Amino acid sequence: MTNLVSRRQVPSPATIWRRMSAPVAANPFGTLFTLGLAYLAFRLGTRIIDWAVVDATWVASDRTGCDPNGACWAFVVSRLPQFAFGFYPEAQRWRAWIVLIAPPVLLILAMAPDFRGRLKVVVTGFGLYPFVAFLLLAGGVTGLEPVPSDKWGGLLLTMLVGTSAFVLSFPLAIMLALGRLSKLPAIRILSAGCIELWRGMPLVAILFMSVIMLPLFLPPGIETPRVGLAMTGITLYSSAYLAEILRGGLQSVGRGQTEAAGALGFGYWTTQGYVVMPQALRAVLPGIVNSAIALFKDSTYVMVVGLFDFLNIVTAGLSDARWLGLATEGYIFVGLVYWSFCFALSQVSARLERDADRVQSLRRLGAGSQR
Repeated sequence: MTNLVSRRQVPSPATIWRRMSAPVAANPFGTLFTLGLAYLAFRLGTRIIDWAVVDATWVASDRTGCDPNGACWAFVVSRLPQFAFGFYPEAQRWRAWIVLIAPPVLLILAMAPDFRGRLKVVVTGFGLYPFVAFLLLAGGVTGLEPVPSDKWGGLLLTMLVGTSAFVLSFPLAIMLALGRLSKLPAIRILSAGCIELWRGMPLVAILFMSVIMLPLFLPPGIETPRVGLAMTGITLYSSAYLAEILRGGLQSVGRGQTEAAGALGFGYWTTQGYVVMPQALRAVLPGIVNSAIALFKDSTYVMVVGLFDFLNIVTAGLSDARWLGLATEGYIFVGLVYWSFCFALSQVSARLERDADRVQSLRRLGAGSQR
């Protein structure tokens, strides 16, 4: 009996070979194709590692000190402060550091283990970010040394424009979405007109109109920073797209929810704030995060109106005679930074969805136990 059991637990070599060769015999072309892709990925991966890590140069005064067979990351390392802060004064960069790391810190907090008031802290932090960031960077009225907006640049400007435009566009998008679903014809037509107007125009045209044409219509003597004008255009552009996402969420909530709230004596705004809007936001959370990711990448369009955002300042650094011909390293660095932030946003969205699903499951279990 013992020998019989051991024979059943340990397959013979012939059985192992037959099991391994069965998929190959069933689909030889697919197996060869998979092996070919694996070999190609191995060869390509080893070449990339050799170029990016093994033969790479990390410290050099110019491109002549770099190994021609590897990446010249010395270009990125030597100009990293400018890529991060633009032309912001070095003595005041502690203010820029706060503005730069605040959004990543809030995202990390959003992904942290759940604790009481975590979501409220994150929402409040992002809600105050645009105003606190402008006060810190501009200075003057806060007792800090004034720094003109033309000194802001690099990743600092990208983070400021992308985060602030999305935060400011969110309440405007909610009002537009509610207005488009309003029963009052005037409000519904006005909201639909605003949404279709800003959605139907390319972002480049909006930036040109807001930065170049809008100051022509302002009274003489009024000077508006170019960063503020660009952010206004991006905010209006983002709010139009976000409003349509939110409208889909609002329409997914059944009429029975609003009728039940009305029967309990809730007013319009109370019903929207406590009954309809939480369910609508939960339903379209992936779309909201996708809009935030797209807006963060679209912030690079500010380069067409002369602002030195992250991409533009790296491109400008490539024109330096000491680092000519290193566009590959510069753009790979830009791509990795953008990918890291967008990946973090996607992970936050997945975490929030899991939390929402867990809450829904607990509510269903509680309702089932009561029955």
